Amino acid sequence: MELDWNQKNVLVIGAGISGFAAAKLARRFGASVTLSDAKTEEELTKLGDDFAKLRELGIALAFGPQQESLLEGVDTVIVSPAVPVRIPLIQAAYKKGIRVMSEVELAYDIAESPICAVTGTNGKTTTTTLLGLLLETHYDKVGVGGNIGVPLSEEALRIGKGGCIAAEISSYQMEATEHFHPHVAAVLNVTPDHIVRHGSMEVYQAMKERIFREETPDDYLVLNYDDEKVRGMKERTKAQVCYFSRREALEEGVFVRGDVKNGLIVIRWQGQESELCRTDELGIKGPHNVENALAAIAVAFFAGCEPTLMVPVLKSFRGVEHRIEYVTTIDGVPYYNDSKATNTDSAIKALETFDGHIILLAGGDDKMTDLTDFMKLVCERVDALVLIGRAAARFYGAAVDNGFPEDQIYAAGYSMRKAVEIAHALAKEPAVVLLSPACASFDMYHNMAERGRDFKHLVHELEQQK
Repeated sequence: MELDWNQKNVLVIGAGISGFAAAKLARRFGASVTLSDAKTEEELTKLGDDFAKLRELGIALAFGPQQESLLEGVDTVIVSPAVPVRIPLIQAAYKKGIRVMSEVELAYDIAESPICAVTGTNGKTTTTTLLGLLLETHYDKVGVGGNIGVPLSEEALRIGKGGCIAAEISSYQMEATEHFHPHVAAVLNVTPDHIVRHGSMEVYQAMKERIFREETPDDYLVLNYDDEKVRGMKERTKAQVCYFSRREALEEGVFVRGDVKNGLIVIRWQGQESELCRTDELGIKGPHNVENALAAIAVAFFAGCEPTLMVPVLKSFRGVEHRIEYVTTIDGVPYYNDSKATNTDSAIKALETFDGHIILLAGGDDKMTDLTDFMKLVCERVDALVLIGRAAARFYGAAVDNGFPEDQIYAAGYSMRKAVEIAHALAKEPAVVLLSPACASFDMYHNMAERGRDFKHLVHELEQQK
């Protein structure tokens, strides 16, 4: 552990999952800890947070307006990913020369096993989950954490020495990092997202690139050859670069030989070649999931995994909850939950998974990204569009502007129940009902997982009525 926490004063900003973990760990290591959040305790309690355990541990709690006086005597500030570093309290900490670090930086400080980190606009959770399973073919102890819902610092402490950690890393988590240094890093793709948070596409991409900023020639960087922005990152790293591609047979890298639908997955590195399995044998379906699998294979390979041992995992892995997740079939019509599609690029990948006749549930907390490409594909593959949430009016206008029939657009307001009922009434074979919102969830839910669970619950209610 790089930091000596004993007798230090630590301020944790943000009472989310990561903030709770950071506060408890800093306290465990001997620091005097204060956890602060701009929300009131009453507001946080309504969200399900329970602060009794923190008080039992001797952690001070400071809720509501965050005054600069919170920084008095503080040695280190730990920032939860939901909190932008531009807020006045954090900017004041920088000016005072106080170290500001993210929870993933804390994880790196305490980690005694190598970290394999995955970032990108889309596909992070699927890739990281699959990576964790692949790492289990080589390591007795494997951690999976980060943006995936388990604090990375908790996993780093749990694994200790002799294991390996798969980390899903978001752009938010990289804002307050200095030394975060994965042994293997992967960048899957970069498309417009979180522009409101970061201010510009350039800053957003720069946050993604921080994942490999501290890598050395002894480390590895896995990059998507098919994404022009990502391919060019090779010019800005000291690490050894391995490309992956579902479109090109690479001279060196991880790629598909033959057609992406049933081609052979190949690892070619330093004169050696290994053939794994065909793409149609993968447990996860769709072109985007071929990319996710290629990335996970590459990272696992550089983490020491044997290619032949990866094959059973690749064939058995069925994906993650809320990502094109099959729910059930009612009257011959399958229902899919893709609540993780919180931006248009992710929703496009979901639409591309199906051949057409889609009844699409979309909308939510609008990120105000361009809808042109999304709506063009909606016009090609969607039979009916059911709109929910704050984004409904803008989505309606964009759909009509791109030629989608007005009489096939249905408004469900802020009710997922109404949206599911409308979709069910419209659904006849060979249709597919797909929740792929292309929006965040915060206008109606605490998070995308809650949205997905609500959708699945309502669909199962319909099923039970049959």
